[in-house]
Amino acid sequence: MAPILSIEDLRNLARRRVPRAIFDYADGGSYDERTIKRNAADLDAMTFRQRVMVDVSKISLATSFMGTPVSMPLAIGPVGLSGLFHGDGEILGARAAAAAGIPFCLSTMSICSIEDVRAATTQPFWFQQYLMRDRGFNQELIDRAAAAQCSALMLTLDLQVIGERRRDPRNGLTIPPKLSLRNAWDVATKPSWALKVLFGKRRTFGNLIGRIGGSSGINTLAEWTATQFDASANWRDVEWVRSRWPGKLILKGVLDAEDALLGVAAGADAIVVSNHGGRQLDGASSSIAVLQEIVEAVAGRCEVMFDGGIRSGQDIAKALALGARGALIGKSYIFALAAGGEAGVTKAIEILRNELRVTLALTGTSNLGEVGPHILR
Repeated sequence: MAPILSIEDLRNLARRRVPRAIFDYADGGSYDERTIKRNAADLDAMTFRQRVMVDVSKISLATSFMGTPVSMPLAIGPVGLSGLFHGDGEILGARAAAAAGIPFCLSTMSICSIEDVRAATTQPFWFQQYLMRDRGFNQELIDRAAAAQCSALMLTLDLQVIGERRRDPRNGLTIPPKLSLRNAWDVATKPSWALKVLFGKRRTFGNLIGRIGGSSGINTLAEWTATQFDASANWRDVEWVRSRWPGKLILKGVLDAEDALLGVAAGADAIVVSNHGGRQLDGASSSIAVLQEIVEAVAGRCEVMFDGGIRSGQDIAKALALGARGALIGKSYIFALAAGGEAGVTKAIEILRNELRVTLALTGTSNLGEVGPHILR
């Protein structure tokens, strides 16, 4: 097998190892996928200033998120259905992140539950949740995250209504996956994937057990989310969560400086500049295009993190240069998980770490405190 040298190598391996419906769930965006393409194109358009003859013999990537030391400015973001890309996927992702000294964020729509991940790991992790119509369920998730000693709660703000991801219905995606005439050959040619998922802890949404009645296929899930995700949610609801969550609060899905200021006022410890990986408002700007103005608007009153198209250490460096405290990976993480389980995620983190280190060195930068817009042309 060819050596794995990049995130794109992991993506290509993932495409071969999991059924198309599962791969496309991660790979795709909403509607015509303009925003997902913009995320990559706008990052690619940025260029560095190469500097020479600077002593870069001792480079440090260490930093902190909300007061907690991390080995590099990277976290694994929340990705629903991770446990369908590899059996027990969320547990494996959390273990790889802990071993690398970076945070892992578990999605509400995970396959393994909060309690599953807590029981299988030794390091605290973050938990992501949405604003549901059922405030009792919101409170229940907050209480479960607190009981699991999660070190931060990440509230996703940009999913009051769901953008249509056209690949999923075209591929006949169901949760849990079902054999059909459409996918039988695809699944039959992925026996390793099928066995790992079959013998994993769960094959449906672990955090929603008892909340989705009857079948938990994609149709029922779509109906459930349509009734549960709260289109009327507003900043008072964010303040409600802030009043009930005792730990650090991260607000994800901010793409406008005005909203960033409202997030600060609502009590955020950090915000994530994000367009949901191009999976919500198609035609929105790329995350990188609005990052600097949001950083300037916040003016240090909370930490600003970045999400949206990170496929290399160079991409992380670009986000740092525009003021991000660190970056989150979603698609890159899930491709790595599908490609090689825990070892795949570890490999992805190593790739990103090494690329970031070399990028800093070749811009004449020895530590993250020296990174700024001046490293870009």
